Amino acid sequence: MKTPNTTPPVWDFIVIGGGAAGFFSAITCAEALGGNAHVLILEKTAHVLGKVKISGGGRCNVTHACFNPKDLASYYPRGHKSLIGPFHRWGAEDTVQWFAQRGVELKMEPDGRMFPVTDNSQTIIDCLTQAATDAGVIVKKSTSVESIKKSADHFHLTSNTGELFLAKSILLATGGTRLAAGAKLAQSLGHKLTPNTPSHFAFNITDPRIQDLSGISVPDAKVSALNLKSTGPLLITHHGFSGPAILKLSAWGAREFQQCHYSFSITVNWVPNMDVATKLTELRQSWGKRQITSTSPFKHLPKRLWKKLCAASNIPTTCLWSQLTKASQQQLTTELSAGEFQVSGKSINKDEFVTCGGVPLKEVTLKTMESKIVSGLYFAGEVLDIDGVTGGFNFQNAWTTGFLAGNAAAL
Repeated sequence: MKTPNTTPPVWDFIVIGGGAAGFFSAITCAEALGGNAHVLILEKTAHVLGKVKISGGGRCNVTHACFNPKDLASYYPRGHKSLIGPFHRWGAEDTVQWFAQRGVELKMEPDGRMFPVTDNSQTIIDCLTQAATDAGVIVKKSTSVESIKKSADHFHLTSNTGELFLAKSILLATGGTRLAAGAKLAQSLGHKLTPNTPSHFAFNITDPRIQDLSGISVPDAKVSALNLKSTGPLLITHHGFSGPAILKLSAWGAREFQQCHYSFSITVNWVPNMDVATKLTELRQSWGKRQITSTSPFKHLPKRLWKKLCAASNIPTTCLWSQLTKASQQQLTTELSAGEFQVSGKSINKDEFVTCGGVPLKEVTLKTMESKIVSGLYFAGEVLDIDGVTGGFNFQNAWTTGFLAGNAAAL
């Protein structure tokens, strides 16, 4: 605690926010400065790395196996063109090697997502906290920064307890700007913020075709809405649609969906890359004596969903394939390849909530993540107007921007 008439010590680097970006930046800076580093992390809650803990269902989707910078940048609805350069300086392969050098092996899943081989996010937390300790980083929890002022030589940070901290340079890594604290600090230092908008959300849909099907998933669906398209696994929930295909679509259309107040129609192709009309015609001949609803003829389409789509096509449960009318066949073709559903709202996992918006990248030097407005002020992670689709991309943004900021602050 600050004592009366005593000037507090001057830190080389103070990181505001004890999340993935904050920790990675603090570690990078402290390691670059060597044994003489004075680096401090201020975290407002009682726990650090909270989002790392719960991400990926508690497994932590560390990054994505996309090792070409240009290709990697294409997965970011906000910031994709600007991130090509930063990803050349620190990309997914660098992240994999960084953790490997510290004893944490990552594995790649078929869809490219990368997790620790332990399938336990605590492995990543332990690695980061140990690396911070080894580098001499000090972590102070339950300490929020209420105000920041810049003098000729130092940043003056005042905490919620009235304690004063001095620093040569600082990093704002407070997460998405829906949390107003980080946004206000950036604004107080002269930055104009792009308004925050929810990203990565599920769609609320009430429709008899998916009623009582919660938990059913289709491994490869194609969805489109408002001239936007996405592919991937689709999950039916109690509230409507979720899964990677939906989360990717919500990320790319975050602002468009907000502008229409989350009321729009979505088209679903449950069996993409399939000539459905031809397939159904063939089935009328080859499966003529079978009941249509008895078996799903599409390998990856669950039987319960198949029966719902048949019902929506006015096909009786006892109807044989040879009895399928042209009208019902045409309707079933539409249900399978271009079924329309009405979205009426969104659902968000508040713990893994992602926003787009924040500090505009035009106000930041992308080689270093330093503010163009205030020298010595750096940004990393979601406080920037950067967000990736689901699949480990938002953590990669944290590692990349955290590394660049921490490395630059050490110079």
